[in-house]
Amino acid sequence: MTPPTLHAASTPPSSISASAAGDPPRRIDAGQPPPSFLRRLKLPNTFVLIFGLLVLIALLTWFVPGGKYATVMVDGKPVIDPSSYQAVPSHPQGPAAVLMAPIKGFVEAGLIIGFVLIVGGAFAVLQATQAIDALIKSVAKAHERSALVRALLIPGFVGLFSLGGATFGMAEEAIPFVLIFVPLALALRYDTFIGVAIPFVGSQVGFATAFLNPFNVGVAQGLAGLPLFSGLGYRFVCWVLFTGVTIAFLMWHAARIRRHPQASACFEDDQQRRADLDLAAMRAFTGIQMRQRLVLLAFAGTLVTMMVGVVKYGWYIEEIAAVFLAMAILVGVLARMGAESWVQHFLAGAKDLAGTALVIALAKGTVVLMRDAQIIDSLLHSLAPLVASEHATLSLYKMFGIQSVINFFIHSGTGQAALTMPVMAPLSDLVNVSRQSAILAFQFGELTTPIIPTSGITVGVLSLARIPFGRWVRWMLPLQLAFVVLALIMLAVPMLAPQWVGW
Repeated sequence: MTPPTLHAASTPPSSISASAAGDPPRRIDAGQPPPSFLRRLKLPNTFVLIFGLLVLIALLTWFVPGGKYATVMVDGKPVIDPSSYQAVPSHPQGPAAVLMAPIKGFVEAGLIIGFVLIVGGAFAVLQATQAIDALIKSVAKAHERSALVRALLIPGFVGLFSLGGATFGMAEEAIPFVLIFVPLALALRYDTFIGVAIPFVGSQVGFATAFLNPFNVGVAQGLAGLPLFSGLGYRFVCWVLFTGVTIAFLMWHAARIRRHPQASACFEDDQQRRADLDLAAMRAFTGIQMRQRLVLLAFAGTLVTMMVGVVKYGWYIEEIAAVFLAMAILVGVLARMGAESWVQHFLAGAKDLAGTALVIALAKGTVVLMRDAQIIDSLLHSLAPLVASEHATLSLYKMFGIQSVINFFIHSGTGQAALTMPVMAPLSDLVNVSRQSAILAFQFGELTTPIIPTSGITVGVLSLARIPFGRWVRWMLPLQLAFVVLALIMLAVPMLAPQWVGW
């Protein structure tokens, strides 16, 4: 689904080819400085990359032994018993299993795929009203007029998305916001990277450094036998620091791109996208119409309803998808859109995200392949002894590394907690690491989510924004390195000065 255009509301959104996610970077203008090593580094098409991972995992299943932990029920949730590991026969996966993995992944990722398609249809209906276009024009004009708006726009939005990740576990919910922030970023003379990073990286950083997220912190502390949301103060400090680093990086990049647009790796693609933005109409924009205001109020009400439902009532993808579908119906009524036109726009929006849905299914297939081979538990079991060290801080660093590796394969915060904390919590006692610190290492392991190709959210967002995976990784590397350094510092503080932290 293309980002909202600033003209021709009756035109259905044009299709985004999923293969665009693998287009090689185009040549930059001759006046641009010579490309760096990172700019020359290229990774394959996203589909090719993930399918290659499927083949690699299938090969590993012939060499990695099978293993299994017994599960017990804790507060109604199945968790592993860390003392129950036993070797079991592995089930090596052959070519047929590799070819069946995508369809199995499609079935298992059905909720998020359905969510993406429904939200895509809902946003196409919203887009057809031109209300978002009017909002973008309004913000763009305010951005040009006011230095205060320019200074606060990126920090304000990144902070909000990060807060959503830190409190109610915002993750998949950030996907549809890419449809708003990419055209907004282009209209403000930034680039597509900024448009994607504000909702996506913002929410992911908040999730990984959460202080009140029931889906990772709450579950992990419950499994570790700690009071719910204990240690909140230090986690809040971590959240502020990581969010601040993210904001600083994005503002630096945004200022650089406004000065030198050709410095963006997406420059030529963004030039084409800007051609679809009616900048003359933006300059002549006089204000948001009343009907558009009503549509925007319906959209804002949808977001508030979603947040309240997630925080207070424990809503998940099914309920959130239903809320967006209700929004699409209400928007159609407010805009006086006929039934035929409403269906046409909704189907066009869902159709444009078919490529994104397939990428998500392929990514989920990697986990299905390992689970069917019965090697996930054996990989975890083989990693656990590596934690032991003479120095407690080094043991904690190893936990952080192991959790980062596990995050490559398992992307659910709740799933990771259920799988690893029954092992890591008692293991932390043996290596003189506090259980609170072990949970913090588990959280920080999720900082790699924005650059791992097995994450359905990551590849889905990049496919939606038409950013090749390799190009995105090159752009994110400096920020990821900053995350790692900051994570090592924040993990060391509770070990070296526990009196400051209160753990």
